[in-house]
Amino acid sequence: QVQLVESGGGLVQAGGSLRLSCAASGRTFSRYAMGWFRQAPGKEREFVAGISRSGGSTDYGDSVKGRFTISGDAAKNTVYLQMNSLKPEDTAVYYCAAGSRAINSLMVLTTIPEYDYWGQGTQVAVSS
Repeated sequence: QVQLVESGGGLVQAGGSLRLSCAASGRTFSRYAMGWFRQAPGKEREFVAGISRSGGSTDYGDSVKGRFTISGDAAKNTVYLQMNSLKPEDTAVYYCAAGSRAINSLMVLTTIPEYDYWGQGTQVAVSS
């Protein structure tokens, strides 16, 4: 069983930055690909960013490319999402997830069914 706890959300003005953290229990990094998703009110949950279990590959949703960066610290069992140039449309609950379905250590998982474990989410609000 993997437990994921997100932190770092909050209220920020448009153009600002936030860094989200996802602390994972157990030896998560060598066994699971990790990802961030978000869900805005009335919308479906969408892929934001993912990192392979080796840390060697990353991928991003089109709406955040060039603004967000996912990274991991294996020693701390923590995944980060650095969010820059935030826009009001980035307002959502952000979820961390861990998935075991990668076929190799460089594969990034980008869809909800590929993930096995989810955190409770952290709210990000961007004011205009």
